[in-house]
Amino acid sequence: MARFRYIVDDVDQAVAFYTSRLGFRLEQQYGPAMAILQREDMELWLAGPPASASQPMLDGSKPTSGGWNRIVITVDDLAGLVAKLREDGVEFRNEILTGPGGSQILCQDPSGNPIELFQLA
Repeated sequence: MARFRYIVDDVDQAVAFYTSRLGFRLEQQYGPAMAILQREDMELWLAGPPASASQPMLDGSKPTSGGWNRIVITVDDLAGLVAKLREDGVEFRNEILTGPGGSQILCQDPSGNPIELFQLA
């Protein structure tokens, strides 16, 4: 099983986003600090401001959300899912791009973390 951790601004808001829009299920939640979600063989750990993963490093830098590393979710109907997510107000970083292996687009969770939605060619 692959495990990923995302730093989020609000765990409840992130849980609602991933479960209602992207097919994850909530496995465990530790109040506003952390939640563990699962989708097929992927486990996503959402770390809120109180979580140990969100605390400052020795040099004072603080983990933040919204970089470019991302989880990839394969889907059967990319265009249909993108249309539904746009109706729901989900933000995208780009438009659908197509290459030799398939098509992809980057959407964002409520904290600005990227999620690649990918449909095989």
